[in-house]
Amino acid sequence: MAVPFRRVSKTRKRMRRTHYKIDANETTKCPNCGAIIKPHRVCKECGYYKGKKVLKEEQE
Repeated sequence: MAVPFRRVSKTRKRMRRTHYKIDANETTKCPNCGAIIKPHRVCKECGYYKGKKVLKEEQE
């Protein structure tokens, strides 16, 4: 099995790992009601997805 000849320095290791960062969650506005939702999801506020009613509202 191959073993590295020299130890990887802290700087080189950290330079390689600079791209391993967490991105913030993307959000969009619902075109129907304006609530903030994740993209490609049904809006929990109004129940619409791509301009069509998907969820039924509960009767009180």
